[in-house]
Amino acid sequence: MAARGGSERSGADLPSHRRRSERRLDLAAARAALPTPLRQPLADFERALRLEHNRSPNTLRAYAGDVTLLLAYLERQGGTGLAELTLRTLRGWLAELQRAGVSRTTLARRAAAGRTFTRWAFEHGLLPADVGELLASPRPHRTLPSVLSAADAAAVVDGLDGAEPQQLRDRLILELLYGTGIRVAELVGLDLGDVDRTRRVLRVVGKGDKQRTVPYGVPAGQSLCRWLADGRPAWTTPESGQALLLGRRGRRLDQRTARAVVNRATAGVDGGGGLSPHGLRHTAATHLLDGGADLRAVQELLGHASLATTQIYTHVSMDRLRRSFDQAHPRA
Repeated sequence: MAARGGSERSGADLPSHRRRSERRLDLAAARAALPTPLRQPLADFERALRLEHNRSPNTLRAYAGDVTLLLAYLERQGGTGLAELTLRTLRGWLAELQRAGVSRTTLARRAAAGRTFTRWAFEHGLLPADVGELLASPRPHRTLPSVLSAADAAAVVDGLDGAEPQQLRDRLILELLYGTGIRVAELVGLDLGDVDRTRRVLRVVGKGDKQRTVPYGVPAGQSLCRWLADGRPAWTTPESGQALLLGRRGRRLDQRTARAVVNRATAGVDGGGGLSPHGLRHTAATHLLDGGADLRAVQELLGHASLATTQIYTHVSMDRLRRSFDQAHPRA
C-alpha cells in the first residue's frame, strides 16, 4: 500500500536510524521464532561474549544478530538442533547472503561471527567438532577513508563559535574528536575524572575495556575550560553524574547527538559531505602521519589492537606524498 500523500518509500529512502530500528525488530522477531534448542545456545553464546570475552556492545550486538541469521537459516534447512550445524550449512548460509547482494565486508564479519560461535559451541560440548574452523570468507575491500585537508579541518572546528552552552559543547566535540582521534563511543563515555588538565591528557576506555592515555592540544584545552566554566554548569542536573559531555536535559551525551553535530559541521565543506565522527578520526590519523608521527605511536593513540589496522592511513598519506613528489621533484 502506498504511503499517505505520496508514493511508498523504499528502504533506502528511510532515515538511517529508522532503518536500523527496523533491522533490530526483524532480528528480534527472527530470534523469537527460533525453537528452544536453537534459541538457548544463542542466549548462552551472547552471555559468554559479554561476561567472559568482554566484547564491546557494538560487537556483541553484531555477532548476536549474525548468529541469529545463521540459526534461522539452519532451521529453514530443516535443522531442529545445534548438532545439525555443519560446514556445509555455514557455506550455504554465506552463499545465500552473497546471492542477496550482501557486501564483502559484511560477509567477512558474518563468517567471523559464525567461526566464533562454532568454536564456542565446540568448547562447551554443543558440537562434536568445530565445524567452522575451515570456513573461508571473502576478504573485505579496503577502501581508503575520506579525510579533510588540514585547512578544511581547521575551518570546520573554528566555524563553531559562540558562548551558548550548546555552541561550547559542540565546539568541544569537534576539538576532541579531531584533536585526539578517539572514537565517538570513547568520547561520550568520558567522565570528569578522565581529564587531566595539567598534563592535557585524557584517560580513554576503548574496545574491550582497554584503557589508554591520549594527549590533547592547546585549542582543545581552551574549549574544554570554556565548556566546564560556562557550558556544563548551565545544563547540569542530578542525572548528570560525572559525565563530561551532556545533552540539553543534563544527561550524558549520546552517540547519535555527537554524530549529528559532526555531520552538520562538515556538511558545507568540499569533500566533507557531512562527515561522520569516524571521518574525523581518519582525518586525525592521516594528519599525524603526514606530520611525521611514528606509525606505532599513532597505533597507540588510536587504540588499534593490530598495526595492520593503522597501516591503512599510510596509503592515504602516500597518495599525498606522491602528489607532492610529482609536483616538486625535477626528475619526477
